[in-house]
Formats: sequence, structure tokens, C-alpha cells
Amino acid sequence: MKYIHSQETLNIPDGVKVHIKTRIVTVEGPRGKLTKNLGHLAVSFSVPQNEKNIINIELHHGTRKNVATLRTVRTLINNLIIGVTKGFKYKMRYVYAHFPINVNIDKNKETGLFEVEIRNFIGEKIVRRVTMHEGVDVETSKNQKDEIQLTGNSLENVSQSAADIQQICRVRNKDIRKFLDGLYVSERGNIIED
Repeated sequence: MKYIHSQETLNIPDGVKVHIKTRIVTVEGPRGKLTKNLGHLAVSFSVPQNEKNIINIELHHGTRKNVATLRTVRTLINNLIIGVTKGFKYKMRYVYAHFPINVNIDKNKETGLFEVEIRNFIGEKIVRRVTMHEGVDVETSKNQKDEIQLTGNSLENVSQSAADIQQICRVRNKDIRKFLDGLYVSERGNIIED
């Protein structure tokens, strides 16, 4: 079954500019500028004539799966808007039973990206290094022991960086019900809280 016309609307808050050309979405706000390429999705964007801060995302003759992309596109653009207004913050805690995990954070001078170095994970001598994605800042928490904070404007980059840190500390060849050591996301939120 095909749906003749499907539509989602998105409200743009004050102080945010959204520019869409050839399905490349650019969002500018007080915290900076983010770009997302949606060229692989067959949706069209339009602005109602008398409404400035509303975007319509439309699809003609789409199947059920095509219609599902409308909501996805709306959420992706909304995440960009939240990113340039409030930003995203992920908190990660170190979990260890016996060997304390050592985490060092330094900035690569050539690329300008942060690098997280994890030592003494379950007493292993191997040094694990994770390079953060672009626009992600990392710092150790000041008021909480064994915690790091990842902050940035792009939700995709912040969450992927957190996932990279968590995955590099997977316990192998042991019973994972007993060996619960690692770095895990403990809290997600915004940098500017309401």
C-alpha cells in the first residue's frame, strides 16, 4: 500500500537559522554551526508561505518504510537544533573491582582532537587509546571521583565517542557476569540545563 502524501512539521526556535540546499541541512545557533547530509533520503522540504520558523518535511507516494524516514529526518534536524542551542553532555564512570583504572586525557597537537588513554584495565599492561570525534571535549569530573565528561554540539559525535570508549574496554575470554569492569555511560544530558 502506498500513501499518497505524508508530512511532518518541525518548529524552529528563535535565534536558530536552518538552511537546506540539495538535502544538505545547515543549522546555525548560539553555540555554533552543524551540517548534516540527508541526500540518501528521498524527502522534500518546504516552508509555508506566511510562516517563517516552520519547516515541512514531505513525501509523495511512499511505502510504509519510506514514510518512516520522515520522522527520522525530523528527529535528526531537531538534534542539530538542540546541539547548537543547548549542546550535549555524556558522563562516564569507571567501574572496577580490584585493579584501579587509570585514565589520561590529552589533546593531539597536530589534529586538535582529544585522546583518551586507558591503563591498568583488569591489570593488563596494554595501553588502550581512543581518539575522540571532531568537536568533542573531554574532561575529568571535578566533584565526582572516577568520572569523565564528554561534551559537544553534535549528538552523533559525542555518543559515538562514548561508545568507542566503552567498547575498547570489553572483557574478553572471561565470564562477563563476574568481570563487570569498564567505562560506562552513567548519565546523558545537555550542557545548558533548563
